[in-house]
Amino acid sequence: MLRIKELREDRDLRQSDLARATGIDQRTISNYETGKSNPDSYALIRLADFFEVSVDYLLGRTERDLFSSTNKKRAIDEIQSSLEDLKRIL
Repeated sequence: MLRIKELREDRDLRQSDLARATGIDQRTISNYETGKSNPDSYALIRLADFFEVSVDYLLGRTERDLFSSTNKKRAIDEIQSSLEDLKRIL
């Protein structure tokens, strides 16, 4: 199950907005969202880059997006906290 529609709606985008931003035809995006066709590797990469998610997440292969801003921020915070702990120990 592709997550294109979910990601697009989460960002309050219309299919036409996504089409303009990615260079993928609006009818093609509609076909992806309804399951009438599947994106090729080029389209998957364009969509994943636009939404800042992994291709695996876009394809529904992972439950969470490891590359989302929230997860990146959380990882950075954890690393900074660990570094501060190490500084205190040393």
